[in-house]
Amino acid sequence: MISREISALNYLKDEDLEKIHKASLAVLEKNGIKFHSEEAREILKKGGARVEGETVYFSPKMVMEQVALAPAEFTLQARNPENNVVIGGNNTVHAPGYGSPYVMDYVQNQRRNATYDDYVAFTKLAGNSENLDVVGGVLVEPNDIEDYLRHARMLHAAVKYTDKCLMGSAMGGKKAQECLEMAGIVFGGIDNIRKDPALISLINTNSPLEFDSRMLDALMVYARNNQAVIIAALAMTGTTSAVTLAGSLVQQCAEILSGVVFAQLINPGTPVVFGSASSVVDLRTGNLAIGSPESVKMFSVIAQLARFYGLPSRGGGSLTDALIPDAQSGYESLMVLLTSIMNGMNFMLHSAGLLENYMTMSYEKFVIDDELLGMAKSYARGFPVNEDTLAVDTIIKVGSGGNYIADEHTFNHMKDMRIPIVSARENYAGVKELTDTAQRAHEYCKTVLQDYQAPPFDEKIEAELNKFIEGIS
Repeated sequence: MISREISALNYLKDEDLEKIHKASLAVLEKNGIKFHSEEAREILKKGGARVEGETVYFSPKMVMEQVALAPAEFTLQARNPENNVVIGGNNTVHAPGYGSPYVMDYVQNQRRNATYDDYVAFTKLAGNSENLDVVGGVLVEPNDIEDYLRHARMLHAAVKYTDKCLMGSAMGGKKAQECLEMAGIVFGGIDNIRKDPALISLINTNSPLEFDSRMLDALMVYARNNQAVIIAALAMTGTTSAVTLAGSLVQQCAEILSGVVFAQLINPGTPVVFGSASSVVDLRTGNLAIGSPESVKMFSVIAQLARFYGLPSRGGGSLTDALIPDAQSGYESLMVLLTSIMNGMNFMLHSAGLLENYMTMSYEKFVIDDELLGMAKSYARGFPVNEDTLAVDTIIKVGSGGNYIADEHTFNHMKDMRIPIVSARENYAGVKELTDTAQRAHEYCKTVLQDYQAPPFDEKIEAELNKFIEGIS
């Protein structure tokens, strides 16, 4: 978790942000949002919304009253309390890639279907990272496990191989309930996690201006049990949202707000995150352009809107459109990652591993992104300015033309600088063979996976989890 010492930047002027806010409220009041769930519509109707068929209309007053009930920040508990994170405020919490059906084989230089073994391996890399805080969810899509069992096997792997915070499945009410019950086994009962949430789950809208029944069913399970949910718009400019960034943000804001309202009507105080998984589309090709400066602008405003509503935000990540872990994947990922942090993003999925705009995960890119995260964390934390670090006495002692290398002050602070994972700092004379960053990441990854030791895990709890999974049908 990054605790930012630098203040969050506001991308838009206050008057422009207010325009987006008012336009979003107008969309909610005049067009409404389709909720493809009768149960959800009944909850919204009882809460004061106007319902006509499958469309729900929200008054500005209702929206603002319900949004005000959601917490500005909340704590997500981990199996190891030292790994608990606070989502909101000046914190940025990182989770690895999410949802990719493919994995890039670096040796063969081609992508292939992701497997459960890949899922476990990426989980171990996340467990080894000093920069990733949340595991689980659909880190990759394990195509070799039947769909009805994937969520349980993935959550089990996240619990077994790490002791970090967890993501739950949003693929319908049944899978959400099963993830909840598994978390209850790990944390000593569902009542314990109702007090302090142990799961965070991604609830995507179905742009434009809809929620499907699967996401709504999952949201209802989590909200009723006080688990955290990320309400994220899933719009694509020029296709499923307006082509302009301002218009797309209006639609996204309306979709997200409707989900936040719904969560609060189910359970006032439900921890929610104001999020965007939306994408910019390059209309020349019809392909996504998530590594573009336009994507950065969009995420920057999402973070600013979240602060406007007093909610934690989600967006950004180490995003790229590159197909291999090359220079493009590096400069695009760092641009999106660092600007999202500087603009005050609180929760960041896709922080490590992604290639090909969400479609492919790469082991080498995962390691390189972990390097980027470490660099960003060091930058965001600033540096101390005090009597010791100002070093006036040392400067005077060394004097003009002196050298600091043997001074005690240098010895005391020689470890202040972050040590890189795979970045090269040698000179030509100091290396026997020149290798690029991807090759160094490939070798580092092999070492981590070979030497990885999972944190201790209670055998009785694991046995109970295995028994629960065996009963899923």
